[in-house]
Amino acid sequence: MNPYGMLAKEILNRELPLQVCESEAGYFIGTICPHDGPISRESQEFFPTREAAQTALETGSWTQLTVEYLMVA
Repeated sequence: MNPYGMLAKEILNRELPLQVCESEAGYFIGTICPHDGPISRESQEFFPTREAAQTALETGSWTQLTVEYLMVA
């Protein structure tokens, strides 16, 4: 699995590493720019804990959001 955010690259042409991020909806896999803050949510899923999101990231057991998904959601 690519260690960089696909949507961050496709939409913003930025190569940023995937990491566990947090929002009011829960934890998710996304990208953050050190200078600009959160950039993209990459996982369809939200996870109940940071540990669950980290495990999903490490094992690849998460679903990549796509541009097509975002357009119909």
